[in-house]
Amino acid sequence: MMIQKRFQRPVSAIKSHFAPAKQPNAAFKQTPMPARQPISRYPASNIPVRIIPLGGLEEVGRNMTAFEYGSDIIIIDMGLQFPEEDMPGIDYIIPDISYFKGKEKNIRGVIITHGHYDHIGAIPHLIRPLGNPPIFATPLTIGIIKKREEDYPDHIKLNLHMVNKNDKIDLGKFHIEFFHINHNIPDGIGIAIFTPAGLILYTGDFKFDFSPVNDAPADIGRIAELGKRGVSLLMSDSTDAETPGHSVSEQTIIETLGRIFENAKGRIIAVTFSSLISRIQHIITLAERHGRKVALDGYSLKTNLEIAKQLSYVHIKKGTLIKIQDVNKYPSNQVVVIGTGAQGESNAMLMRIANHEHRSVNIQKGDTIIFSSSVVPGNERTVQGLKDTLCRQGAKIIHYKMMDVHAGGHAYREDLKMMINLAHPNFFIPIHGNYYMRKIHSELAELTGINPQNIIIPDNGNVVELTPKSIRLTKEKVPTNYIMVDGLGVGDVGEIVLRDRQAMAKDGIFTIIVIVDSKTKKILGEPDIISRGFIYMKESADLLNETKKKVRDVVTLKTQAEGPINWAYVRNNLRDIIGEFLYAKTQRRPLVLPMIIEV
Repeated sequence: MMIQKRFQRPVSAIKSHFAPAKQPNAAFKQTPMPARQPISRYPASNIPVRIIPLGGLEEVGRNMTAFEYGSDIIIIDMGLQFPEEDMPGIDYIIPDISYFKGKEKNIRGVIITHGHYDHIGAIPHLIRPLGNPPIFATPLTIGIIKKREEDYPDHIKLNLHMVNKNDKIDLGKFHIEFFHINHNIPDGIGIAIFTPAGLILYTGDFKFDFSPVNDAPADIGRIAELGKRGVSLLMSDSTDAETPGHSVSEQTIIETLGRIFENAKGRIIAVTFSSLISRIQHIITLAERHGRKVALDGYSLKTNLEIAKQLSYVHIKKGTLIKIQDVNKYPSNQVVVIGTGAQGESNAMLMRIANHEHRSVNIQKGDTIIFSSSVVPGNERTVQGLKDTLCRQGAKIIHYKMMDVHAGGHAYREDLKMMINLAHPNFFIPIHGNYYMRKIHSELAELTGINPQNIIIPDNGNVVELTPKSIRLTKEKVPTNYIMVDGLGVGDVGEIVLRDRQAMAKDGIFTIIVIVDSKTKKILGEPDIISRGFIYMKESADLLNETKKKVRDVVTLKTQAEGPINWAYVRNNLRDIIGEFLYAKTQRRPLVLPMIIEV
């Protein structure tokens, strides 16, 4: 395949690891490189292209969008969403793919814009039930996808195809081209989708960085060229639509970090997301410049960095890296520690250091801790508590609100307007983010001159139909339920289980055990009560005695009736009556679990 030849880079150690598979079916074929396909590649048709967002339009994360024309379907991204505060025990949430049941053979390919988990994290769970369609992604993204897949015990061999920004592919009636964008992970791409309804430009996560570090600026000329060819629909990232101005350049970040390195007298401990490959490279480069050794900590961080290093996206001098257990063998002013934990995660490196649970690193007076990431909404209190703890131990804290030590990967308002002006689309859909963010983005589009009637703000599950001359939000709604992943369970934790967990977290659990003589139907001994998270039993003797009496009365009343006993009815009646009784006494509603045992 031509696509394979272009990627014969000097990475022989992993060349076979990433080798593309054979063409999956007749619907997929590689088109020649040289000649650009005109926008009239497919004859105009009044049959609409259906655009179906399955996630990412009511939250930050869970990104997945389907494009359907006749019997051809392509999917862009397949990400996860991290749980909200009212989802105890849930690891993450993935999209609902029930819409594709019976249509698996129509899926011509899955295109991944970049390697962040909110765009690739659902692949191990969803790709098999979708029929293992071909996945198209850039080299670093493929490396991260492949490594994540291997972490699952029942993983399958993925049908991976490597692409770069110059490639063109045909997936059924969809002709796909790519363009380079900037993000805070290398190898991000935007997607140009040529369809019988016109050209759709899908930005993915992006920003414009005119002085990036270890990356090329976004291909503005290519975007403008696509705009001149006639963009029917622009679908653009809205995550930072409420932030004024232009995005902060990575060059600014590295200059700020350089000043910190110059002034730091002790160790530097930098924490960031494990996927911020460029930021990790900046810190390593500065460490080498200032004669410091670097210790890495965190499984995902080390894994992502190794993949990037094998693909030549990261360059580290020999002798720079040391083992985390060796940090105390060097003077404090010669050490940098890079790890995870900027969001206050309980098992991450920084939290273990703060709690004196890390085997090799304890905070010393004079340490400088750099939080080189923004705080994910919902984590503010945890992160603040972590900073307090570290400060009490003698560390100096630096975070993005104090100095430019973090640049987000998403376009600010002026960049968003620039993208709209470059593409000059007929129609516009803001994507990625809560409704508030997308509404602001739609208002920006109006300011650039797009007719408000040509702007659609769909929610997850809405179906948008695009023709050469129109766009409309249909009344159709496809399923987009939260599919929650808890350990090895996928989708087995539903709303009822989640409500039970929420009730236990809020008001605790109250278990009642009653032993009944199977012959006489009389209660044997006293009912046994176990309370967790509701009351302290040693200090609630009166309430417990009243409750036991109530239990005896209810069970006795139900078991002394003539005829066979419906024990399920007795348990439900006991749960309801005791629940109301406890609420009347405490104004709390614990989860009441009655157990009746016949002996």
